[in-house]
Amino acid sequence: MNMNLSLPGLTLKNPIMPASGCFGFGKEFAQFYELSELGAVIMKAATAEKRFGNDTPRVAEASSGMLNAIGLQNPGVEGIITEEIPFLKEHGMPIIANVAGGTVDEYVEVAEKISEHVDALELNISCPNVKEGGVQFGTDAGLAEDVTRRVVEASRVPVYVKLSPNVTDIITMAKAVEVAGASGLSMINTLTAMRIDPKTRKPILSNKTGGLSGAAIKPVSIRMIHQVYEAVNLPIIGMGGIESAEDVIEYLLAGASAVAVGSANFKNPLICKEIIDELPNTLQKYGFTSVEEVIGGAHDESTENRVFRS
Repeated sequence: MNMNLSLPGLTLKNPIMPASGCFGFGKEFAQFYELSELGAVIMKAATAEKRFGNDTPRVAEASSGMLNAIGLQNPGVEGIITEEIPFLKEHGMPIIANVAGGTVDEYVEVAEKISEHVDALELNISCPNVKEGGVQFGTDAGLAEDVTRRVVEASRVPVYVKLSPNVTDIITMAKAVEVAGASGLSMINTLTAMRIDPKTRKPILSNKTGGLSGAAIKPVSIRMIHQVYEAVNLPIIGMGGIESAEDVIEYLLAGASAVAVGSANFKNPLICKEIIDELPNTLQKYGFTSVEEVIGGAHDESTENRVFRS
């Protein structure tokens, strides 16, 4: 079974990678399996300076999912370059850096520094669990286009833009970042959500709102990817509630070229490896001979045989 595929900046041995924010920088998960088995890894978000994140509580359970408002806690871009990336490079899989910021200049600063050390960037313009930055860039097409263009100009590697589902028209956002020079998309980020504790009569999260992830958002993500695949000529890394090889195939049929597994890592730290091991048999079950054969299979012939720019 041919599991290989090539995307801008990325040569993948399989289409499975952990999603940003759900895998840290890989050190904890390396205790459970060899990270080189992954198609790639998307690191936890990097900001210009060290961030401690939001006050606790920062996570809450939800039906078929979870809410988080971590607030982009991270050691800062210099700490990531010095302490985290060398460990990941020892395992020999492509590394995607998630770039975040509160201003365009911060995005550019982080991109300039970290792009020298990784294979691609995931531009996080859509994080719903911080009070500043992120959300406004991810929900305004003009701002999204501007920050994408600036980061593309600053980056040494291809840029994948992470799209927010918290918009009226996802196609408008996808077209805006395509025009700005994005090499690909990752979608979707979490849905803005809230839970309230009846005992205290207050929101459970200290940030009041957070991002909903998990199986609950999978149908939303599938729908948006299906729409965007027909509207732009960019490869898509799909995410949202992936817990099995069957889920992966559904994402590929919708138009994703690869997938990222997110909150399922918290329930089962072996989930990525299990999906990788399961995928060849599941592809064969549905009559496929390669991963590439599945991509966009839920669309008509006009969207076949795409050539993505490197």
